[in-house]
Amino acid sequence: MSRKRIRAVVHGRVQRVAFREYTRQEANRLGVSGWVQNQPDGTVLVLCEGDAPQVDALFAWLSIGSPYAVVTLVDWHEEEPKGETGPLVIRYGS
Repeated sequence: MSRKRIRAVVHGRVQRVAFREYTRQEANRLGVSGWVQNQPDGTVLVLCEGDAPQVDALFAWLSIGSPYAVVTLVDWHEEEPKGETGPLVIRYGS
């Protein structure tokens, strides 16, 4: 199966609504690695890697977000996979 890695910036009401925790849970359910982090401008940055169908599923989830979030836009680009494995984690600080 092919690997995929994306870096996504999620815009909208995505901070102080448990967005990072819900993202962590969904990514780990899907078996996707990486991290999620709040940004000073109010966005959330997500770097994720895994099997392409699972990364695509997480990207689709990011477009909707957690129950209390209001996602208005997801900017993203694909990067070269680095073979990272393990759980997606929450990064603190910016």
